[in-house]
Amino acid sequence: MEFPSKLIEDAVTEVSKLPGIGKKTALRLVLHLLKRDEEQTQTLANSLTEMRMKVQYCKKCHNLSDDTLCSICANPRRDGSIICVVEDTRDVLAVENTAQYKGLYHVLGGIISPVEGIGPSDLHIDSLIQRLTQQSEDDEPVKEIILALSPTMEGDTTAFYLQKKLRPFQLKISTIARGIPIGGDLEYADEVTLGRSILSRIAYE
Repeated sequence: MEFPSKLIEDAVTEVSKLPGIGKKTALRLVLHLLKRDEEQTQTLANSLTEMRMKVQYCKKCHNLSDDTLCSICANPRRDGSIICVVEDTRDVLAVENTAQYKGLYHVLGGIISPVEGIGPSDLHIDSLIQRLTQQSEDDEPVKEIILALSPTMEGDTTAFYLQKKLRPFQLKISTIARGIPIGGDLEYADEVTLGRSILSRIAYE
């Protein structure tokens, strides 16, 4: 691809490094930015720079945050007796968008994957154990841990490992239900999903 400017080429190269964006899409975005007012482009650049410099990880749950404690951990109205364990911040956003969960979270920062060289020590598992062992009198006692991990081999491996680590605390350990999605057809469901749906059936109300 020939570029009329080395500066444009450099910008396209950097934008195309973003996930899901190829060189053609990157070029369209760069040309769009050139058509906008210089002030608007500068605002975008400043917001990205400020985000990269100031966004940090919550010291309690490892969710992305503007402060040392994220807005969820700092919210006194959240139910501190339940902790939902997820892989990353995107999963926190997905659960929050349901508006059905009012507890706290713990972000592992990944899942166990021997193929990718990711072991338990690479995840925020020790800090989860610390949250359970070092609760102060002001903290609401944790009664349940929800393992909201992807239904993959790596996700199941991580859930199994966590279940063993959490067993001494005598907490209720649950996982998110797995089954047929709303609007889905049985004939297109894989055998594992359909089998789990049958085993995890609920009473019809």
